[in-house]
Amino acid sequence: MSPTQFENLLCLVTPFITKQMVIREPISAAERLSLTLRFLASGDSMSSMSYQYLIGLTTISNIIEETCNAIWICLQKKVLPSSLTETEWLNIAHEFEEKWNFHHCVGAIDGKHVLIQCPNNAGSSYFNYKNSHSIVLLAICNANYMFTFVDIGGYGRRSDGGIFKDSIIGQKFTKKEMNLPEWEPLTVNGPPLPYVLVGDEAFQLTEYLLRPYPGRTGLTEDRTIYNYRLIVSRARWTIENTFGIVVSQWRILKRPIICTVDKAMKIVQAIVCLHNWIRHQDLEENQYVTPTMIDQDGPDEFLPGSWRQEIINSAFKDVTQCGTNNSSRQAAKIREEFCKFFNTEGVIPWQFTHHNY
Repeated sequence: MSPTQFENLLCLVTPFITKQMVIREPISAAERLSLTLRFLASGDSMSSMSYQYLIGLTTISNIIEETCNAIWICLQKKVLPSSLTETEWLNIAHEFEEKWNFHHCVGAIDGKHVLIQCPNNAGSSYFNYKNSHSIVLLAICNANYMFTFVDIGGYGRRSDGGIFKDSIIGQKFTKKEMNLPEWEPLTVNGPPLPYVLVGDEAFQLTEYLLRPYPGRTGLTEDRTIYNYRLIVSRARWTIENTFGIVVSQWRILKRPIICTVDKAMKIVQAIVCLHNWIRHQDLEENQYVTPTMIDQDGPDEFLPGSWRQEIINSAFKDVTQCGTNNSSRQAAKIREEFCKFFNTEGVIPWQFTHHNY
């Protein structure tokens, strides 16, 4: 974070973290923010931060929780609005088409386990199938590696698809309350098709969400190419890269978060907002997200981003429980139309050599 970005953020959060003097002079807002950002970015423990700043451990813990909450309050409406207009959806779709060769895409969706310490009296709610405790960060991102919607704090034992279906945002998609653009054809005289999210096997195929064809063997070449365009390096991998960037830049996520569930949720909320806030200002300069950090795919070869090494032993773990294969005939027909398009008018030359991922 640059000095200018720090000053701008400090102006926003100061009213929320400034303390009145009672007996001794309170810790300043600038020091509170600096301490919290260092904690999130360095991955140091609270005990280590206590020694570095010569502040009591309990005070450190309270400062981090209060400041993370202030960051969420100040930035959430600016960088993570609760709804988008039809024009904003169309802008996102245009960027996915221009950058990732995927038409009518308005976001990539996925979830990650965020490992935490075992909560007190939590039973099995946060105990996941990988024999660890976690909350789930479910997110939708745009073509520029920025979050558009998030659901933070889902029980670790649940699947991505289940969390999305029951979330407020998932219910709004189901009820068609998201201001999505009207269906439009992809080709001249083609059938009208919806604007969609793209996800993996954890999500159910619906009219507004495309998932790959199941299996990697026994698929026709057309369906294999569709899966490549959906999964590998094209549209859906924007969310994988977004998660990778977050782990690379906010190293508190390099290990399980050792604190209460409520405090862990506030830490993740703050990181999501900070990521979007810095990324929005960094779109042209590429200092926060360097070219080598993210996956590079094109006609010649695929180059994995450096984040793939960062995330191996991090607090982020894949949610691989698959969702139901049940889908409506209409949803299946929509997927077939997208498959047909990617193998005809929507073809990209290198899909025929790279599709065996």
